[in-house]
This record gives sequence, C-alpha cells and structure tokens, in this order.
Amino acid sequence: MTVRIGIDARKLHDFGIGTYIRNLLRQLARLDHDTEFVLLTRPQDVAGLAQLGQNFRVVAESAGNYSLAEQVRIPMALKREGVTLFHAPHYVLPPLVPCRSVVTIHDCIHLMFPQYLPNKLALRYAKTSIAMAARRATRVMTVSETSKRDIIRFFGTAPEKIDVIYNAYDERFGDQPSEEEIWRVRERYQLHEDFVLYAGNVKPHKNLERLIEAFHLVRERGLDHVKLVITGDDISKYAALRRAVHQHQLHKYVRFLGYLPEGTLAAMYRLASVFVFPSLYEGFGLPPLEAMASGTPVVTSNVSSLPEVAGDAAILVDPYDPSAIADGICRVLTDDALADDLRRRGLARARQFSWETSVQRVREIYREVGALSPAPVAARPRTDGAPPA
Repeated sequence: MTVRIGIDARKLHDFGIGTYIRNLLRQLARLDHDTEFVLLTRPQDVAGLAQLGQNFRVVAESAGNYSLAEQVRIPMALKREGVTLFHAPHYVLPPLVPCRSVVTIHDCIHLMFPQYLPNKLALRYAKTSIAMAARRATRVMTVSETSKRDIIRFFGTAPEKIDVIYNAYDERFGDQPSEEEIWRVRERYQLHEDFVLYAGNVKPHKNLERLIEAFHLVRERGLDHVKLVITGDDISKYAALRRAVHQHQLHKYVRFLGYLPEGTLAAMYRLASVFVFPSLYEGFGLPPLEAMASGTPVVTSNVSSLPEVAGDAAILVDPYDPSAIADGICRVLTDDALADDLRRRGLARARQFSWETSVQRVREIYREVGALSPAPVAARPRTDGAPPA
C-alpha cells in the first residue's frame, strides 16, 4: 500500500501554529524526498507550497477553521486523496477521518482563558475537539512538559501516549542582519535610545498591563531615558493597554508598532537593550527563544512553560508583581556584566533547540504508527524538561 501522509496546513499564516506548520513543512521537504505528502491548504497558498518538492501534493481546501464544514470536508479530502496517516497540527481532528492519525496539541489556552472565545458554544466546541483529538489520535504531540501536564490534567490522556517535541526558532533570528538592515530599522522607527522590547500578541494573558506598570516603575527609579516598544498585534483590540499608558502618562515613552515582518523583527531584537515577556501562560513561548537566538538579554515569567524554555539563560520574575518585573528590567539595564552574561547564555541555550531535530522526531512518530518503513534518524529528544540536544 502506498504511504501517503496528509497534513492540515490551513493555518499556515497564524502566529504560533503557523510557525509550527511552516517549519514542519520546510524540514520535511529537506529530510524526506520519498514519502508522499498531501497538504490541505487555503487556495491562495497552493502555488507557494507546491514549491516544496515533487513528493508534495497541494490540495486547496477552503473550509473554515473551527467550523462544521471542516468536520465533513477534511475527511472527504483525505479519503479522496488516499491518505494513510493524517497529521492535525492543531487540536481539530474530525471524527470521520478515515485513516490513522496523530495530532499536535500546543496548549490548553482556550480552557485556561475561555474569555478569548466568542461564546459558550465556541468553548464547548474547543473543549470537545481537544478531548476527542486526544482520545482518538494514535499519538499526541505537544511542545512542552507544561502542556503535557495540562493535557493529562484536563483530559486524563495516558502520559505514554503524549510526546513532547520542542519548538525552535526560525533560522533568520540566528543570522546576523546586515548593518544596512539594522540602520534601516533604527532610522525608520527612530530607535536611538535604550528601549525595552516586547513581541507577541496583546491578549490579556500576555500581561502587558502589568508590563506597562513595571515600565512606569523603571522610569521612576531613574531610568527615565528608556522607551518601551510593543510589537506583534493590533493595539486597537485592547483599549485597556491605551488606558494603562495614559494612566501613567507614558504616551511619549511607549510605542505600539503592530505586526512586523520577521526580518524587521530580527533587527529589532538586536537593537533592544532587553527583551521582556511577562506572560501568564504559554504552551511553549517562542519570542523569548527568538530573542536569545538574537543575542538579546531576556526577562521572562517564572510560570508555565517559560522556565522550561529559558533555563538559566534569562532572568525569571513573578509576572503577577509589577515591582518584580521592574526589578528584572533594571538589573539588566544597570549591570553590563549581567547583560553580557545573559547574551552569552541565551545564545548557547537557543542552540539547543532545532527544527531539524524536532521534525526528525515527528517523522519517527510517523514510523512508529506504521506509516513509514524503518530508517535511521537522529537521537530522540529528551522529554524530561531539557530541550533537544
């Protein structure tokens, strides 16, 4: 029987899951020229994904994410294409899928923060979908030990069924941008003084109101030349952040830049004096790893998966205490030796994470569920809290 692996790539351009899908496909194209892959994707992405290789068949699928249509149309497409193993890279695994399956459940954020969903029906859909995926899939992959514990706690999934496979950073964050690119970004955004950087979305669990309060405390402690730059999302969605800025009269010192292309963000990381990520919950937490790969000192939360990702290469603070966040920022800004040590540790830590190693492990799981014939692969990454070697 022909081995044909289907992958749902409809969320190719999403923030976290999109990064996962893009790097999964990129590494599969590098590592495997023999297995047939069927990619279900948005019509506008068909041409781009067709460049991956002759063993990738790209199929247009316009069913909406988290819709009733995907419950029927995804299984129909898999059956029509003769798929023998389906990989759902997020938690939706339709019950009518006609073949073996594996699923990647990145986190349980919809259960931890149900207020992000539009209504109770959406919460019920999310909870039912994750539970069904965890139960029906032959194997469950997740991106941290923290997420594994959450899946076990919420759904009672057997620990041995869940594999922790860490994310990694995009290669461009490890490459030094040209001097011209760094100059361009500095001049375009007028970044001529020390600044604290945050990158990511601005949802409430990212804890940016406390970050703004912490920044106010930093300035009160005498570091009044420092700016705060927040990138990655549309601030108009969350008026509370604007209110926090005006409450502390920081409108001249806090800048919201919205989404930045990866090349621009890579330069921005290198220009920043310190990167701060005070999130209350992360399945993995990619931005601190990107910052470390860029040689930027990192201050991040001591909760959720963030200590697991950062190890000893960042200052870990209590994200519920603005004074503690401010202490971490001030330590980096006032202690050059500490900042240099964090840069060195961060670069070393980031090198321990590799998309190639992670996708090798994904391919190993494909084999373990019977989709591929045995072949030598890289050593299995550790799943005891340490990142892949």
